[in-house]
Formats: sequence, structure tokens, C-alpha cells
Amino acid sequence: MSLLMNLMKKIELKNAYIGVFGLGYVGIPLSFTFLERGYGVIGFDVNPDRIMKINEGVSYLSNIENEKFLDAKNKNFFATCDFELTHSLDVLILCVPTPIDKNKNPDTSYIVEVVNTILPYLKAGQLIVLESTSYPGTTEELIQTKLEMKGFKIGEDFFLCYSPEREDPGNLQFSTSTIPKLCSGVTLNCLEVGVALYETVIEKVITVSSPKTAEMAKLLENVYRSVNIGLVNEMKILADFMDIDIHEVIKAAATKPFGFVAFKPGPGLGGHCIPVDPFYLIWKSKEFDCTSRIVDAACEVNDRMPTWIVNKIIHSLNIRGEVLNDAKILLLGMAYKKNVSDVRESPSLKILTLLMKYGLCIDYCDPHVDEVNLSIHPYTRLKGISLDYQCLVNYSAVVIVCDHDIFDYELILERAQLIIDTRGVYSGSNLKIVSI
Repeated sequence: MSLLMNLMKKIELKNAYIGVFGLGYVGIPLSFTFLERGYGVIGFDVNPDRIMKINEGVSYLSNIENEKFLDAKNKNFFATCDFELTHSLDVLILCVPTPIDKNKNPDTSYIVEVVNTILPYLKAGQLIVLESTSYPGTTEELIQTKLEMKGFKIGEDFFLCYSPEREDPGNLQFSTSTIPKLCSGVTLNCLEVGVALYETVIEKVITVSSPKTAEMAKLLENVYRSVNIGLVNEMKILADFMDIDIHEVIKAAATKPFGFVAFKPGPGLGGHCIPVDPFYLIWKSKEFDCTSRIVDAACEVNDRMPTWIVNKIIHSLNIRGEVLNDAKILLLGMAYKKNVSDVRESPSLKILTLLMKYGLCIDYCDPHVDEVNLSIHPYTRLKGISLDYQCLVNYSAVVIVCDHDIFDYELILERAQLIIDTRGVYSGSNLKIVSI
């Protein structure tokens, strides 16, 4: 039996042993999905705290409860940093981070590192799937070349696919298994085995012609959001000058049944994807002497939103006659989006840092984020406080930066002196509310 048919048979019988590399917000739900479908799964990570918690059945992700981790443990899921176990796997799925560096260039070091680490333990007949978001050409340039240098013939004795993750933490409408999955392969045999694998756990798998196409599609998904959020944020600033409620404008425009998709403005972009992925495309476009003016402009608008928000907060305090050095501010929400604990690239951190530079006394409350690290002196770490609604009157202003569902917005409206609403939580006119 050929190596391809042998692997296909293992997948059909769910005897394929799967390794997931990178146990964050993508790797964990993916691992659990394969476990639920009857596969044997092992998780790999370099973070010892994650490994310990997984093996104890304890959650470290705010959007996944402990019960799921305990259930996974009972199904013999375990985590390790022993990459030699790669040799026992049939399928290797890479879900490692792909951030940007300080110059906003792609940082693919995590992909390079994990490939270099597993390379000595690879064997014929395995499938590698990259799920991390990256620039078109990553799968072939960073993985295929190294596999071929090791002597593998891609599509014959080793199989390589790219299938971008589409996780949306905190979104209860979709799960890993119900989000349509793009899949591509370096060869037709690679594609065949990749599709066979994902069709056993995902409701709908869509094939594309090449890894580059799938990589570009993933970037387009997030660049599309970045550009449209940039547009509506720019409209928000313009509407503010014209004393128009941008949220009312969006609701009105959204009544058109075609040609318009509503995007919400906010205090800026956060998370691992939307603030990061456009720069992968911008970086790659320079290789072909192409410009990406619209993408560049959207990034610029979104990047300056925290500064604009802070200026509006200072202005609102000045209008009320507040002495800035005496003002006490409570920020609600440090995560980049509601109902999650992820603070990566969060505009809340940028707003907090900027406000501190004005000498304001700042507290924050986020039930999902116990502590944040800041880069300004003398503050390095700041712990969150529990929300005492009775004490809201002691703050000069309460700023809603991330609109977690757990907050009681009616009580906040009742008890706070001034509310700065950056998320459109409140509608209508109220002298206590400044919508920005």
C-alpha cells in the first residue's frame, strides 16, 4: 500500500495520530474538535505553564471553560514540550503565532523555529498543515524547501497543506467545526489528504488551487475588515466634527438591503489578526514594487484612534472644569474585544498609557484580565480592580473601552458622574454620556 493510501486509510478509520503545535486560541479548540471526533491528539507548546494546566485539566483561555479541558484530559489529551514525539504522529498541524516586529514587518520566526525543531523527527508518510496566517509563499518558502532538503518528495512520501485558521474567540454563533474551512495543497495528493482530514471534523471544506491562493485569501479576509473599520473610524471623526451620531448613521445606512455591510467604529484595532495581517500584505507587495495605498491609509486611521480617543477624554474633562492632576478615571475593559481575555495589540493599553502620561490617576476593571504590562516608567504592571458600582461616583469619568457583556450598563449609567462611551453602548441623548 502506498504512503498516501495508508495515511488516507488511517484518516478514514480515525486512527491517525494528530499533533497540534501551538496551544493558544487556535490550537486548543482545534485539538478539542479532533478529540470530539474520536482522534488521538497530542499538544505541543514551549510554554510550561500551558503544558501544566492542560495536563491538570485547567483552562487558561477565558472563552473556553474548565469542563472542556477536563473532558479533553479524560480523553487522553495531553501536552508536552518533548518534540521527539513528533516521530509518532501521522498529522502535524502548526498553529504558531505570526506577529509583526517593531518595524511592522512580518515575524515568521515562530514558524521557522517549530519547523527546525520538528525536522529531525519527521518520517515518510506524514502530513504537515500550516494554519498560521502569513504572506503568500510562506508554506513553500519556509516549509516545503526544508522538507525537500531533508530528502522528502512532496506529494509522494510526504504531504504539505495550507489551511488558514478562522477562529473568532468569543463568537458564540460559530465553532471550529461549523466555520467553513479553506484547504490547499502543494500537490494534488497533498490536497486530497488534507481535505480528507478536515472533512472528518469540519462541516464544509472549500478547496483552492494553491497555498499562495489560500494564504492570500486569509489576508484578504482580515484586510477587508481593517479597511472597512478604518473607513468607519474616519467617518466617526468627521461625524464628531459635524455633531452627528455615527451609530445612528450606521443603523440608517444598514437598512439598505444590498450594497452595504455595517462595520462599527471603536477606539482602535486589537488582537492578533486585524492590526497585524495588513502589514504582511504591505510587506509582500513591496517585493513587486506595488503600492497598497488603501490598506496603508486604513492602518494609519486605525493606529491613530487611541490618540484621538484620549484627546476627546481630556477635552470632555476640561469642559467639566476638572483639574487633570486631580482627575480619577476608571477604564472598563482591557481586552481587545468583548468577552475575551486577549490583550494583544489592544487599544485599551494604548489609551491607558497615554492617559497616564497626562498624570491622571487611572484604574481599570476587566473581569477577564487580572493584570496588564505597560512599557512606561514607573509603571510596569497594573492590576485590575473589582467593579464596585457604589464607588463609581468617586471617578471623574468612566471610560468604556471594551464592552464586555458582564458589565451592568444600567447601573453604570445610574452611578457614574460621566461616561465616555467609545463602543456605542448607549444610544439617545444624555448629559452624563459622551459618545466618541
